[in-house]
Amino acid sequence: MISKPNEDMMKIGQLASATDTAVETIRFYEAQGLLPRPHRAENNYRVYEDAHVERLAFIRQCRALGMSLNEIGKLIQFREQPAQDCHPVDAIVEEHIAHVGQRIRELRSLERELKAIRALCRGPESVHGCGILLELDAKSASKSGARRRAIDGIHAKHD
Repeated sequence: MISKPNEDMMKIGQLASATDTAVETIRFYEAQGLLPRPHRAENNYRVYEDAHVERLAFIRQCRALGMSLNEIGKLIQFREQPAQDCHPVDAIVEEHIAHVGQRIRELRSLERELKAIRALCRGPESVHGCGILLELDAKSASKSGARRRAIDGIHAKHD
């Protein structure tokens, strides 16, 4: 759709500046269907309106809360149908809260593991004797050995 420019319309660079969002990110959100495709000016440039600024601000707020693109898409659908019951919106947020809680538990476990590895540092020493690097090497060798055994087991079943 071709439209005539007015003061409420902006090019993608202006939208990017107005929302502190990279041009590539704006195009990505368009491709994902989260941001409506812009109209085209007579010169075939994409022109964005205040609705794009508002939608992009909503998307960025959801992303700041760690929401997935799928969750954001669902929330946008509900925003566009304001007469609907909001219970499903609550369910989306509740599910996201559970996901965040799981991620927090995973990060705490990761923190404990990193602290345990850091505790292996014996102070000033050559890299050759670095307890941290030795532990990381041992863990990676153990995991690659387990992967190798699993792959060998798969090949043995097919032989």
